[in-house]
Amino acid sequence: MRHGKYPFVAGFLFLPVLLYVTFVIYPTLRTFYISMTAWRGFSVAPKWIGFDNYKQLFDDDRFWQAIKHHLELLVALPLITIAVALFFAFLLNVGGGSKGGVRTGVWGSKFYRVVFFLPQVLAIAIVGVMFQTVYRPDNTGLVNGVLTKLGFDPVALLVNKNTALWAIMFVAIWQAIGFYVVLFSAGMASIPAEIYEAAELDGASRFSLFFRVTLPLLWDTIQVAWVYLGIAAFDFFALVNVLAQDGGYGGPDGATTTLATELYYAASKSKLGYASAIGVVLFFLTLTFAALTLRVTKRETIEY
Repeated sequence: MRHGKYPFVAGFLFLPVLLYVTFVIYPTLRTFYISMTAWRGFSVAPKWIGFDNYKQLFDDDRFWQAIKHHLELLVALPLITIAVALFFAFLLNVGGGSKGGVRTGVWGSKFYRVVFFLPQVLAIAIVGVMFQTVYRPDNTGLVNGVLTKLGFDPVALLVNKNTALWAIMFVAIWQAIGFYVVLFSAGMASIPAEIYEAAELDGASRFSLFFRVTLPLLWDTIQVAWVYLGIAAFDFFALVNVLAQDGGYGGPDGATTTLATELYYAASKSKLGYASAIGVVLFFLTLTFAALTLRVTKRETIEY
């Protein structure tokens, strides 16, 4: 029996490992290679140019503009999304008080869960098209229609360089909140009711229940959420492609550009070596962010 154990395990793992190597490892290594060439997608043997694509990339102002936007996204997107989602999850699961020794959410919490999660089931392109209507620069748009009714001048949120990125980021936050409300709700459901009861007997207010009980016990879930949202910040492309005012190329004047947008634009111009170099930089930035976040936010696990 023991002699047959390892062939069985090897046979069981062979197909998954083969698929992973074929569809993940090989394309990744191939991208590293192409980033060192001047390949335009036609030649069988691409011309080797070493690190020239990377030198060109680091001298490109658009690259540094995209990095600046990623830094803004890395701070604002996770912070706002997690804060709002935590607040709503707390209200929906714990905020209603205690009934029969069981913590409940506010009135209508089941209905609100559906409402919050609804944007998550919409395709990102549909969300983008919907917010094109919301952000219309005249009074036919939702935002400017309300502002006009209130006596204010219309604002061109997607045309103004100072507001375009934040307007698109708002859409990403609006869509993501529902998923994280569900994620945090699942985490809160696993916290034993006895802990909340003991805290209430000690006179803890809802404020104390949130910051001194719920938040520490949900730390691992929050850590995972922060990594997910950070990776989403590096993959920020689809909404920019739909909502940017210059046909999806990070406009106006690069005010909403990201590395994924620059990669897409370079690939569309058949600069596949340069696009691959952007992809490699994006790969290492994402990897570094995930490792740093897990390391910096690591805390001792609270068992309950």
